[in-house]
Amino acid sequence: MLQGAVTSRVVRGVGALTVAVGLLVTNVSGLGARPAAGLAAAQPPQTRDQRLYPALQREPGDPEVIARGQAVYGISCRACHGLDLRGGDLGGPNLLRSQLVLKDDGGDLMGPVIRDGQSGAGGSSMPPQNLSDADLDAVVEYIHDILGTASRQGGPPPGEEIELDILVGDATAGQTYFADRCASCHSPTGDLQGIGARVESPKELQDTWVRGGARNAERPPTTVTVTQPSGEPVSGTLERLNDFLVVLTEDDGRHRSFTRRGDTPRVEVDDPMAAHREMLPLYGDADIHNVTAYLVTLQ
Repeated sequence: MLQGAVTSRVVRGVGALTVAVGLLVTNVSGLGARPAAGLAAAQPPQTRDQRLYPALQREPGDPEVIARGQAVYGISCRACHGLDLRGGDLGGPNLLRSQLVLKDDGGDLMGPVIRDGQSGAGGSSMPPQNLSDADLDAVVEYIHDILGTASRQGGPPPGEEIELDILVGDATAGQTYFADRCASCHSPTGDLQGIGARVESPKELQDTWVRGGARNAERPPTTVTVTQPSGEPVSGTLERLNDFLVVLTEDDGRHRSFTRRGDTPRVEVDDPMAAHREMLPLYGDADIHNVTAYLVTLQ
């Protein structure tokens, strides 16, 4: 989620641009008025830099590195940023429009965010990715290669979609991983029975288990129970929670808010998707391949 949390110097640059645009609008709206003191009546026209972003000025990259980056992107980035880099099911931003990506030079901006993760405004976050230096560089090279073929409006690159074979994992190792990490919530003979037949595309199957649900499926709500000092519990759908306030909506539609002072009142949150989000930075490439290979066997 590279765009969700732009670096501070980019934010300052946007702020400066906003001020400059504001001044320009003020000057344009004042056309016909007398010039301010100390300024010449006629100003020479300003020249505008029409050069493209650095990401679009590069020489073609190494095809082998780009191919490797495409494969790694499909495993580690596709669920959040989409197959075409325009945003995926997990809410990642459009990389074709990302100012951080467009200003990147050889991974100087993308690299730290991919490696270390980053939090952005509105609660968005980019979890750190456990990639080798070679894989990280390959992903950066692949993204730049796609940007070089994108339209000026950030449209998708031309050409037909390439179907990659992602069934390269060890199903036995995937079954062991599932038993250790997933079986406390899911069962191959219960909620996941026949999932390999229900979700025919291996890519979609992989995305389904990583995101914790089917594409476009309604997410289960996060609920909360607030136990007041009197002992009375109040439960509902969580709307807002911070160190000072908790807001919920009861089943009858009433909104309730409670001031928090330390551990009072007691707040218990039940987020059905929490486990999946917590595991995102822990998955390795082999884990994802192996579990996908195992889930395909659940016919």
